[in-house]
Amino acid sequence: MTGNPMPPAWAEALLRGVLAPESVESVSGDLLEEYRDSVHPLRGRRAANAWYVRQVLGFVSHAAQPSAMAFAGATFATGPLEWLVPFPNPDARSVVPLLICAGILLVPGYRAGSRTGSIVAGLAIGVTATAIAAPITTFLTIVLLAAWHEPATMSAVRRSGGVNHALMLPVMMVLPGLILGTLGGVVGATVRGLRRA
Repeated sequence: MTGNPMPPAWAEALLRGVLAPESVESVSGDLLEEYRDSVHPLRGRRAANAWYVRQVLGFVSHAAQPSAMAFAGATFATGPLEWLVPFPNPDARSVVPLLICAGILLVPGYRAGSRTGSIVAGLAIGVTATAIAAPITTFLTIVLLAAWHEPATMSAVRRSGGVNHALMLPVMMVLPGLILGTLGGVVGATVRGLRRA
């Protein structure tokens, strides 16, 4: 057994990608110290690595929360917008919310990628944000439909894809979250590389 056990390198890179720049060294150092001094000697390598990854995922979740809340709000607002706002072109009413949602996922992916040069950080933020937002949006949609389900509203819901569409859309956004977060991470990592060159 080595004197300086190390957690998985990808987890360390992910941690550095989601932390605020001013707290990277202190948080990363404290977590590494606890990993080496307390967790690894007591639990062994595999359990210590699992512990470290869980800690990192907690930081990822915390970093993704602002994007998740913004994404949940934008996704939730799309439903009533599609149901109630008459647009001459039905496709036009989805474009603006779609662009807003895409931006909500691209920007934090870009920021994470540009801080670390790691595409994985952008991917993690995109997936985590949409995974957090999905149940929130679904719950809010259920509450809205329970409170506001007169025939005119339900007819508008059917015209926009139906109740199943309204409830499943947030869950289906996890894949676009992965793609957009990764794309943001790629652009951020590329910009970081160009600045260092």
